Amino acid sequence: MAPVHLPDALAPALQWLDYAGIAVFALSGALVAAEKKQTLVTFIFFAVITGVGGGTVRDLLIGAPVFWIATNAFLIICMAAALVVWMLPKGLWRGASLLWLDAAGLAAYATYGAAKGLAFGVAPLPAIAMGVLTGCVGGIIRDIIAGEPSILMRPELYVTAAALSAALMVGLAAAGVPGALAGAIAALAGFTLRDAAIARGWSLPAYRS
Repeated sequence: MAPVHLPDALAPALQWLDYAGIAVFALSGALVAAEKKQTLVTFIFFAVITGVGGGTVRDLLIGAPVFWIATNAFLIICMAAALVVWMLPKGLWRGASLLWLDAAGLAAYATYGAAKGLAFGVAPLPAIAMGVLTGCVGGIIRDIIAGEPSILMRPELYVTAAALSAALMVGLAAAGVPGALAGAIAALAGFTLRDAAIARGWSLPAYRS
């Protein structure tokens, strides 16, 4: 399969997916710290590690400069997310807030991760894998550090939603769809699938011996 190059993959519209993914993942990290009744410093730590974890692994694998090193913007977004959770009434974060934020971050970040892979000359299938890693790794790190069961182990669809967003991004780019439109469609599709999985308990068949 020949590489698919996406000339406008890192156009401003797609960059906003990156910012959105980082922001909502950072919020989800801070929410875990809130559930554990931690200090503000721990809130910030969880927000940062969750927000930039997946993108850091992606950049190291594709040979790109690690995206948050050369600018203050991404860490500021993570710290702001931590402060928002710290300062607002805890009643706003009850219920399924963590799941919905994680779903939004998963779709946005998986889409952007696949697009960035394409922009750096990664072949289509590895680009899809980069999208899945970008979307999933931050949440995995968050859960491991918090001592929580990994979100990957939940029965409802999770990695599948990230894979859908990433695969649509790559497929639409190969079909010549402009990057911004492809990104919007891919992110919406992944979020919709994850949303339905949360609401209806959709899951893939489990292994049976």
